[in-house]
Amino acid sequence: MEDSTVNSQITDAVTQVNTKASGDAPATAMGNLSQSSAQDLNDAAVNAAHAQQQGNMIMQASILIGVQSIYSIGPEMTSAGSAEVLDALNKQAPDNAPE
Repeated sequence: MEDSTVNSQITDAVTQVNTKASGDAPATAMGNLSQSSAQDLNDAAVNAAHAQQQGNMIMQASILIGVQSIYSIGPEMTSAGSAEVLDALNKQAPDNAPE
């Protein structure tokens, strides 16, 4: 049967590697946390920009629909509406017109 003793230089090397790996773990964890946080902030900024663009598109579409509905009203309807407004204003005006 062979001798099962291990050279002390080998055990020292393995111990040093294990110690270094254990010592690097907190720094690696913090690096991973920082990288993850930076990615999350980037995603939040991209989502905010996208939401703003979508809001602007909805605003433009609603303005377009409003303008189209105004233009779709015929001139006779506009005239009738104007006449109603003027009649209402004349009824509300006080009777202190100069004679």
